[in-house]
Amino acid sequence: MKLEFKIKRFNEFSIHELYSVLQLRSEVFVVEQDCVYQDIDGKDEKALHLIGTYEGKTVAYARIFAANDYFEEPSIGRVVVSKEYRDKKWGHDLIAAAIDGIKLYFNTDEVTISAQLYLKKFYESHGFIQEGEGYLEDGIPHIKMKRK
Repeated sequence: MKLEFKIKRFNEFSIHELYSVLQLRSEVFVVEQDCVYQDIDGKDEKALHLIGTYEGKTVAYARIFAANDYFEEPSIGRVVVSKEYRDKKWGHDLIAAAIDGIKLYFNTDEVTISAQLYLKKFYESHGFIQEGEGYLEDGIPHIKMKRK
């Protein structure tokens, strides 16, 4: 079996899907990264939600935003793969699917992200280039990156 992706709007979530996505985000961004921050930030209603499932379990996820919802260009955020499945390199499939989602929904190849600094090479492998200096976001070093 392989990772399956679907894109949903916020109002299309079932309660179980929403719960599994929030659980995954909390598991990684709050617990694993030991970062106390407000994950439920009021932006989920604006976003498209890319959900990756494996054997019926949500194991990968990203938010996709239209231009001017986060940055001037469309953007990708809350990129996450469950620790249990990272050895499968599904992060690459997730980013490729998110870029495809931006092409499909917003008809552009331009994407801007706020990337955790340690993932710079990962994002560069998908055509992103650092723009400007690094900065702290929720106490974690980040960089702005663009793909054209």
